[in-house]
Amino acid sequence: MSESISSVALRVRGYHLDGYGHVNNARYLEFMEEGRWAFFDEQSRLINQLKQSGKAFVVVNLNIDYRAAAVQGDDLKVLTGMIEVGERSAICHHRIVREDGVLVAQADLTFVLLDLQANKAAPIEGDVRVALTELLVGKEAFSA
Repeated sequence: MSESISSVALRVRGYHLDGYGHVNNARYLEFMEEGRWAFFDEQSRLINQLKQSGKAFVVVNLNIDYRAAAVQGDDLKVLTGMIEVGERSAICHHRIVREDGVLVAQADLTFVLLDLQANKAAPIEGDVRVALTELLVGKEAFSA
């Protein structure tokens, strides 16, 4: 697997479940957020560039595909990486896999670069663009 893909291990707990005994659909969003935090924790240079420029990443769209149920006690791995960088937005891919290799869910999350002072989307350019572009991987890298 690519070094540009982060991996976070999670165990499904009782409070993650819905009335049917499997992980509630909204919990997958939290699992993916945990994956993004871990991904960006590993990218300290990028985060420092954002802070210095007065910008932040803001989620604007999420497309999720639920593939298999996860239940209490399942050990999951959340894989996170960048798959596309555009002029004003970028796409982060998530894949949640059960320890037996079954794909539980996957999603593409689009974010924009927000200028915190102007409170509007800003172009992805300069050092931030270079840093994001260096992290790009294809979706096939998530299953390698």
